[in-house]
Amino acid sequence: MGQFRDRMDDELRLRGYSASTRDCYVRCVRNFVRHFMRPPDQLTLEHIRQYQLHLTRDRHVAWTYFNQVVCALRFFYRQVLKKNWEVRHIPYQKTGRKLPEILSPAEVAALFRATGNLKHRALLMTIYAGGLRVSEVAHLRVSDIDPQRMVIRIEQGKGRKDRYVTLSPYLHAVLQAYAKAVQPHTVLFPSRAGGGPLSPRTIYRVFMRAKTRARIRKHVYPYSLRHAYATHLLEGGANLRVIQLLLGHRSLRTTQVYTQVADTQLQATPSPLDRLPDLPGLPPATA
Repeated sequence: MGQFRDRMDDELRLRGYSASTRDCYVRCVRNFVRHFMRPPDQLTLEHIRQYQLHLTRDRHVAWTYFNQVVCALRFFYRQVLKKNWEVRHIPYQKTGRKLPEILSPAEVAALFRATGNLKHRALLMTIYAGGLRVSEVAHLRVSDIDPQRMVIRIEQGKGRKDRYVTLSPYLHAVLQAYAKAVQPHTVLFPSRAGGGPLSPRTIYRVFMRAKTRARIRKHVYPYSLRHAYATHLLEGGANLRVIQLLLGHRSLRTTQVYTQVADTQLQATPSPLDRLPDLPGLPPATA
């Protein structure tokens, strides 16, 4: 894409988009251009429609990825190339709603037991204990840990918002042992190459190795520790509004999804089957 990539990155920066969003949008447009092997200023709405059909009919991509592509293409052609196209001609896909699989407290503990490396255990434990996103734990600095107030500062999380989460006393002890052994300077969990933040791929691998060793068969990934954090707080009686603030959600509606997966909410409503009269007196069924 050359000059178009640079122009797109500049426009995204001017509007305050995060580095991860900029990378995602540029990658989506680059894939679109490579599909047709033509300069992007020569492609039309019909090319976009053909590409959208290719994503759904041939590649069977998830609606989340499909809509990322739509956002990227809308931004590129309206803000970079200044095309006066109606956005309705680049439609989004109807969104689904899939509830996350939730790790039980015993499964979370099993993950930690299965992680023998001190740095990796501290990393996973920090994600769970604070309900952090992968990008947030990767960019934590040593100075973000405040043992005086027993809080962790999350600087410029999703939506470019700062927030604080509780520093668990147990996590504090683990981080003290980790700091004594590893002695990180600026980034709390530095990479081996250059001391910068760990990549999302590295954190994913650390989690998946722990999951395999713990013999957990659920479809879970690092972000699932954040789901578990919120669900376990709710099951423990925490207020939904407090959970919203701890997670850094803009809308309470986003947080309310955890009411659908918390055991306490489900178990509080018995099945009508158990209320039917004379169930014990039913005649035995035959095979």
